[in-house]
Amino acid sequence: MPSIFSYQSAEVDWCESNFERSTVIAEYYNTISNVSFFVLSPALLYLNRQYRQQRALPLYFVSGLLFCVGIFSMYFHMTLSYMGQLLDELSILWTLAVAYSFWYPRVYFPRFIKSRKHFFWLSGITTVISTLMSFIKPAFNAYVLNCIAFHLLYLTWLELKKCNDKRVHRMAAVMVVWWVLAISSWISDRWLCGLWQAINFPYFHSFWHVLIAMSLLYCCPLVIYFDVNYEMPSFKPKLGYWPSESWPVVVPYIALEKPHKQC
Repeated sequence: MPSIFSYQSAEVDWCESNFERSTVIAEYYNTISNVSFFVLSPALLYLNRQYRQQRALPLYFVSGLLFCVGIFSMYFHMTLSYMGQLLDELSILWTLAVAYSFWYPRVYFPRFIKSRKHFFWLSGITTVISTLMSFIKPAFNAYVLNCIAFHLLYLTWLELKKCNDKRVHRMAAVMVVWWVLAISSWISDRWLCGLWQAINFPYFHSFWHVLIAMSLLYCCPLVIYFDVNYEMPSFKPKLGYWPSESWPVVVPYIALEKPHKQC
């Protein structure tokens, strides 16, 4: 029986040919494309620094875990090991759990949850149980994790109904476009592998890494925008773009306008 750390011991093998460009890296492009997460994390911290100064813990935690997602995904695609597969999927699970714990709006809490602390406990227990269950059938985990995106899209839709800022609506629309491109790449690599191998272009999973990072680059500021409205009522969130709104390609961030004067 092979070790859980052994090369190619994972239940999943993506479309890209193994060890084609390196004797050490199993899936070369699927591995190096995770560099996008190493750019994403510091970009979120730097661009949203005004928010970070007020609510450091959520942004540091989520950005740090996104960095870990990049590391573990890189390790998985480099080795295709069973341990790499688990670390890759569980890092995504815990990143989602932490993001939900910090940023899930109180207005959507279940009725039996009375405080953010109680919601933390609920999220933690649910995530621990999910972690244990993930060992049963790791190959199924990725489908479940991707389904969580539909709940996030539903929450976004609920929040946008309350928001009159057209720029925020545009940011959400761009986020959805990036996500659709990303999930299409993931599904295409998983289900149409034979086609892509036939035309010698089995690289759609590497596109998934880059495209989902782009989607998160829009998603996180959107979540921060709503979080400021709920948790920091003395501030007004303002959507900005780096390097400039006039550029054809921009990265959104949230700035905080000065606190309103208190009576």
